Amino acid sequence: MPKRLIEWVLGEPKSPLDPDVFQRISLIAFFAWIGLGADGLSSSCYGPEEAFRALGSYRHLALPLALAVAGTVFLLSATYSQIIELFPAGGGGYLVGTKLIGPRVGLVSGCALLVDYVLTVAMSLSSSMDAIFSFLPASWLPYKLWAVIAALALLTTLNLRGVKESILTLTPIFIVFLVTHAVIILYGVFSHGTSLPGMVTDTVGETVKGLQTVGPWAMLFIFLRAFSLGGGTFTGIEAVSNGLPALREPRVETGKRTMRYMAISLALTAGGILVAYLLNGVRSVPGETLNASLFHGLADRWPGGRFFVLLTLLAEGALLIVAAQTGFVDGPRVMSNMGTDNWLPRRFTNLSDRLVIKDGILVMALAALAAVLYSGGSVHILVVMYSINVFITFSISQLGLLRHWLGHRGTPGRVGKVTLAASGLAVTLLILVATSCIKFLDGGWVTLLVTAILFAFCRWVRGHYDRTTRALARLDEILMALPLPAPSPEVKKSSQKPTAVLLVTGYNGMGIHSFLAIHRLFPGHFKNFVFLSVGVIDADRFRGEAELQTLESGVRATLDKYVDLSNKMGLYAEGNMALDTDVIDGLEKLCQKASEEWPKTVFFTGQLAFEEGDHFWNRFLHNQTTFSLQRKLIFSGLQCVILPIRVRLNQPALPK
Repeated sequence: MPKRLIEWVLGEPKSPLDPDVFQRISLIAFFAWIGLGADGLSSSCYGPEEAFRALGSYRHLALPLALAVAGTVFLLSATYSQIIELFPAGGGGYLVGTKLIGPRVGLVSGCALLVDYVLTVAMSLSSSMDAIFSFLPASWLPYKLWAVIAALALLTTLNLRGVKESILTLTPIFIVFLVTHAVIILYGVFSHGTSLPGMVTDTVGETVKGLQTVGPWAMLFIFLRAFSLGGGTFTGIEAVSNGLPALREPRVETGKRTMRYMAISLALTAGGILVAYLLNGVRSVPGETLNASLFHGLADRWPGGRFFVLLTLLAEGALLIVAAQTGFVDGPRVMSNMGTDNWLPRRFTNLSDRLVIKDGILVMALAALAAVLYSGGSVHILVVMYSINVFITFSISQLGLLRHWLGHRGTPGRVGKVTLAASGLAVTLLILVATSCIKFLDGGWVTLLVTAILFAFCRWVRGHYDRTTRALARLDEILMALPLPAPSPEVKKSSQKPTAVLLVTGYNGMGIHSFLAIHRLFPGHFKNFVFLSVGVIDADRFRGEAELQTLESGVRATLDKYVDLSNKMGLYAEGNMALDTDVIDGLEKLCQKASEEWPKTVFFTGQLAFEEGDHFWNRFLHNQTTFSLQRKLIFSGLQCVILPIRVRLNQPALPK
């Protein structure tokens, strides 16, 4: 019953071995624009507002601010299009920092990016409810936090079903947002057609007056402060380069097209809203966003205007829910990349039977819930926390790109690429430093502290895995160097004789240790050996048919080595394998099949035994496949023996 209920909620399992599966779950540019670009476009719901509020009485600066915002969007989009070309398999800030600068810088970028994606979810959902509750009775405001939590639960469930399914569900919302906001912005700007030329003159005149009153440095500070606090407008630009593995082939072209869609839509929307604020004299109204005030001021007098405003605000609130999708798409992928490099537990590379990174999605949801509860769903708190980390990643990516082009002399168009990267670095560093200084005490310190804690945790995880690897390397040195006996005459298969079935993960000291332990514990008893192995299709492997074929070839080569070792000891042996997203399910199927073919069978599997004990962190960092599989086999009537492999993490390496 629980399994049927889960399938009803999340959908039936998908086969990663289906030749059409990549085509069915990948995204064309339009859907990628929705799933990855909605974060950028939705930031027009709060980024321009924060910037405009920061101008205070110097509202005339909204025009140059709109131009600066649009120019920055195109600048960053151009640099990230270069990153897409350099990293066609996915070039998020973590990989860019790691490959172009160094692993530790990449780790800083990855940690900042993870915290940013968590805040993307929290910020988008909180801002969504702000928009929706703008037209609801004020007495309903106490329920806003519960509405945020409910939306988070719904979005988590949709993403556990699959990325494409969640995006298809949310597509109508995206289209309604585009149409309603295009109408509002065009009307809000061009209804003042006769006064547009005068707006430029007024801006220049007011700016000159301000320069004479408060001085050039004060005016520059006001402008840069507003520009920096509106930095949330740019936060979604990085998502496309990180989400390339989810795009339809050819991925580079699809990614660059998606980036163009996002840049044009974001620049026009964010810049247009700022100009509309200025032209229509929008003022802050308690309980309403500036966008809501703009919409009411423009459309309330239209026939059916109140319904249009309601539809626009609903679309705005709903699109912010779509924007939270970016965190669920890209956050788990960053975790997977960091897990592959041993900065995070390897469980974050595992795919569910719906071919999504389930553990990553759940961690993103829980962390976003914590951020929502900490901030009480306040956009003004979250936007400060949100804007800092994304510019850490932006700055590292721009620095990596600049370093790359400086080192590639003779590249066509190199001067332009260096100039572009240097400009991007200057802008992102300016926003990062300004936002961190201005808003450090207003919540910025929380983001930096959480990022530092995550960085320290990743270093600890990597240290544990490195010590484990060194300890196992001692085992490899000793056991893989053992002299092998001369080849024995061919031994014939005899399925009625005692058979040992050994589960292996690779040809290494662990597997050889388990094989020899069977001979030591049961000398001369087993006449046949069957080696079973599952090639785990994780997020790193699930990129295309070529990667799956490479995985299959590697597993078969491993089994052949064990079979050869057993044959040289005068024993019949064979190897069987499967490819699966879940190692336990794959091994259970192989074991059931082996028990049918070999009636006198005992199953053996190795398990690491750490000297300091089996405490929580060892269980968390290393999978518990052995114990889970043993329990399943025992209740299927099969005998399974666990062979412990001692690991002393602090033991010195063997002398050369």
